[in-house]
Amino acid sequence: MVTEDKSKKQDFKTLLQNYTINIPKVGDVVKGKVISVDKGEVRIDIEGVTTGIVRGQELFVESHEYSGIKTGDEVEATVVDMENENGEMELSFRIAGLQRVWNNLRKWLKDGVSIKGKVVAANKGGLMMQVAAMAGFMPVSQLSPDHYPRVAGGDKNRILEKLKEMVGKEFEVKVIDVDEKNEKLIVSEKAVWEDAQKAVLDSFKVGDVVEGEVSALTSFGAFVKFGEGLEGLVHISEIAWQRIDHPKDILKVGDKIRAQIIQLDHSKIYLSVKRLVEDPWKSVKDKYKIGDLIKGKIIKVEPFGLMVSLDKDIHGLAHISELSDEPIHNINDKFKIGQEVEFNLVSLEPAEHRLGLRVAGVKGKTGRRAEVEAKKVETKKDEELVVEAK
Repeated sequence: MVTEDKSKKQDFKTLLQNYTINIPKVGDVVKGKVISVDKGEVRIDIEGVTTGIVRGQELFVESHEYSGIKTGDEVEATVVDMENENGEMELSFRIAGLQRVWNNLRKWLKDGVSIKGKVVAANKGGLMMQVAAMAGFMPVSQLSPDHYPRVAGGDKNRILEKLKEMVGKEFEVKVIDVDEKNEKLIVSEKAVWEDAQKAVLDSFKVGDVVEGEVSALTSFGAFVKFGEGLEGLVHISEIAWQRIDHPKDILKVGDKIRAQIIQLDHSKIYLSVKRLVEDPWKSVKDKYKIGDLIKGKIIKVEPFGLMVSLDKDIHGLAHISELSDEPIHNINDKFKIGQEVEFNLVSLEPAEHRLGLRVAGVKGKTGRRAEVEAKKVETKKDEELVVEAK
């Protein structure tokens, strides 16, 4: 009998040794069951160890994480004080709610989930967003094509005006960067749009010819809408075989055009109009020969020379050194846009789409100097347009 009692005492002692009460400390996130909701106060049973209370701003109702809470609900809260004036553990839904939101944001980033975001303000760089009760930012570059502010010349003030028009609107966005330590949240509407385009794009391939409508003109090219909500870019160099100063020289918004797909880069579609037309430079030697005396119309006056139209397809360059045997102090005093002048054709490079001219009667300095100068200027312009397009 004594042996049996002794055995029971040892078992109880062992049970007590193995049973450890996990008492939370300030900053810990604890789980519990709601035992009462009354007058803006929520009392929670913390695993039978103690009773906690959430009150005031610590309810964090803005997150909607704990709105509509009721007795019996399982919840999480953060310990902010081990014991308040009533001997209860002081808890916060606000802190735990914030942590839950950050956790959700990281999960949405990992899973590529689309969520709603509301525009609350705008600056020249983009839109300030409210996403899951958190402050986020969407750069201008992350807007979808439908909302991207296309402004001639890239005027930042006009861009800001268009961005401000979006304040109060809701967009479907994806999380693309989460940094809890620095409280940084970046979202993208374009990422949602790109996903929607992938399935549609699968039905197209490079070389396909599409019919669409010019939706916008910029200094670097024309945007064309086609298919089911798709939009592609015709770079200025792909609009016509001859060099043009601006897409508006050839196209206008609303024009119906045919174009060929020349590149598919994820959701970016690049088109060409000129490739559907025979390259006029292929037969240029049948029309013009070195030494020919040709009448041309000046279409542009540059510090380095004249751009001259010989016909609707072929344009040439008369370098400043080929305009006069006397020094020219101001080229604009002597030559005007629209003026017709007789020239001698002095160089012809069909593969490079280059044709050199000299004003008739001028001895000139024909050679690589004029060609190199023209190439430098054209290369610089092409580089500037590529940068602007990006």
